[in-house]
Amino acid sequence: MKKSILYLFLSLSLAVRAQGVIDEVIWVVGDEAILRSEVEEERLRAQYEGQQIPGDPYCVIPEQLAVQKLFLHQAELDSVEANESSVSHQVDMRLNYYINQIGSKEKMEEYFRKTSSEIREEMMTTVRNQMIIQQMQQKLTSDIKPTPADIRRYYNHLPADSIPMMPAQVEVQILSFEPPVPAEETERVKSRLREYTERVQNGTADFGMLARLYSEDTESAKRGGELGFVGRGQLVSEFADVAFNLNDPKRVSRIVQTEYGYHIIQLIEKKGERINCRHILLRPRISATDKVNAIERLDSIRQLIEADSIQFEQAVIRYSQDKNTVMNAGLMINPNTGSSRFEYQDLAPEIAKQIYNLNEGEVSQPFVMMDPAKNREVCAIVRVAKKTDVHRANLTDDFQAIKGMLEAKLSADFIHEWILKKQKSTFVQISPEWQGCDFEYPGWIH
Repeated sequence: MKKSILYLFLSLSLAVRAQGVIDEVIWVVGDEAILRSEVEEERLRAQYEGQQIPGDPYCVIPEQLAVQKLFLHQAELDSVEANESSVSHQVDMRLNYYINQIGSKEKMEEYFRKTSSEIREEMMTTVRNQMIIQQMQQKLTSDIKPTPADIRRYYNHLPADSIPMMPAQVEVQILSFEPPVPAEETERVKSRLREYTERVQNGTADFGMLARLYSEDTESAKRGGELGFVGRGQLVSEFADVAFNLNDPKRVSRIVQTEYGYHIIQLIEKKGERINCRHILLRPRISATDKVNAIERLDSIRQLIEADSIQFEQAVIRYSQDKNTVMNAGLMINPNTGSSRFEYQDLAPEIAKQIYNLNEGEVSQPFVMMDPAKNREVCAIVRVAKKTDVHRANLTDDFQAIKGMLEAKLSADFIHEWILKKQKSTFVQISPEWQGCDFEYPGWIH
């Protein structure tokens, strides 16, 4: 076994040199080789994304790649696989991010010195491996479930200066609705979209150019309206039904209404169950008069709540149009954590401003805000359900946070020990000039 691996190490090194490529095999882990070029690519990616590498990149990165191969080998033994739809979705998002940040697909290819198809293929492998490794780690640590007694013991043994400060947090209930849009405003928007469609189909304008100039989906507008490859489930149903029925890239769809506004769509390419298309989004404008009427209506509701004629929760069920909170008594959920607690910077700025000086149980004055999901104006009132000032973590208010700290520590300790054990049963060969490192896991060199 060892002899065959050494042969692999030498033959691969000779192969890359024979092809005239400045590259070499620097590590072999099990049956897998790590190339110098892989290290360089990871270093460039981290540099571009602003990631700090904790030490010499030519020591840290090869070791990280070696650890990944240990997990991937175990995943293969345990039949752990990634969901290919999720992989494609993540890759599309990353490619769109790179193109958006660098400026164009051509500039991205120039930066990475590869075609977009090569970048995508390599990114598919990277993302797939990341997902498999994450699943493998979750499987290894799935039995780590500290009891309440474990959590209390852990907290009580923490040195005083190691107990973290918890930021100010707040739980918020919201009641909101959208002022009605006049019929003439809706017709104005549709008329503009019909004009754009006619200009594209008679050849006097390019769809991508019109999207850059006029689309109110600001992110896709930077890319000429292009969404990147997506599956049907990643789109709202009204948009998906039309987009997935398009077959001619030269044609423009009918006008589509969604919760975000009105769209026209142009097909770019279909690949199996995924589609890449462009769109132009326009939103009807709400008049100042309609906003004033909505604010006055909300103020009347607020006065009823203040007079105890109706509970805030009852008012939400009766009047709110926010479908994400209406069945939860208006309680907002933090999308970053899945809990009802928010730090102020995680809230929409308009909401944070309204509640900052309110006490628990108090209701704000009516205000206008941008719905972050739909990026359009709504009128709202909010109530402070609970407020916690900055404090040191304690078992009463922060039990879940302390539990998370303990679970993270136990999982990290378990993974560390697992890697040390896996090293002992895995063949590892490191090129001599790459051995002079202070590795996190010293067992690589036997």
